Amino acid sequence: MERMLHFLVKRKSGTVFRKEGDSIMTEQNYREKIKKLLALSESSNEHEAKSALLKAKKLMAEHKIAETDLEDIGKKKVVHIKTEFDCSKRREAWMISLSAIIGQNFCCQSYRRKEYNKQVATICFVGLEGDVDACVEIFRYAVECIRSGIDDLRKKSKDCTREYRKRLCNGYGFGYTQGIKEAFEQQRKHDETGWGLVMTVPKEVSDETDAMKHEKFKSAAQEQMSARAFWQGNEDGKKFDPGTKIVGKTEQKMALGGI
Repeated sequence: MERMLHFLVKRKSGTVFRKEGDSIMTEQNYREKIKKLLALSESSNEHEAKSALLKAKKLMAEHKIAETDLEDIGKKKVVHIKTEFDCSKRREAWMISLSAIIGQNFCCQSYRRKEYNKQVATICFVGLEGDVDACVEIFRYAVECIRSGIDDLRKKSKDCTREYRKRLCNGYGFGYTQGIKEAFEQQRKHDETGWGLVMTVPKEVSDETDAMKHEKFKSAAQEQMSARAFWQGNEDGKKFDPGTKIVGKTEQKMALGGI
């Protein structure tokens, strides 16, 4: 029976070799594979582009390869994207926390944009081109998941008072958001491949948001929510998978296969 070898060898340059049987993959091999995936992320096919970018980020994390290590990747621009999602301290206030969590875990940062003397604000993201597009797509999917759960609660509580239903909606939204946060934290604790080292906000992006005016946000909705709905949302949020996308009423797994 063929004996499978699995070991790591380090050269003076720090390049890591992985040997499994007759297959040898060097750091340079992984860099080339990542470059191909990043090239695919520029595809006009939206699903193919997002899938390729997520796969590239995963490989970069697993092998501790930063974008600065990819010699001919080119200088990326810092891009701002204004989403279609509006919220306020009273309506879907959970979006503020959700956008911050999604942004931080996908190399971007979120912020709110609102007109003078208006209560409603629009969720925006800033990040390197490519990163920010994927981040917005993941945020959009998370909002769809939360709204879907809230719609189910509304249907089940249609005979209840308006105030009670509002508490259910607030609870589920904030609970789901907290669940996503806990899921990301758990992933970082148990993932030995170094996601935390790679999935960080680039300095160029941090510098961009540091120059913005910061306003503290406190929502009354957080004090007016159902504990039962919060824990239900929390459990659902822990199962959130950014590699899954809703199409109509069905869920399809985004293709994350290699090249």
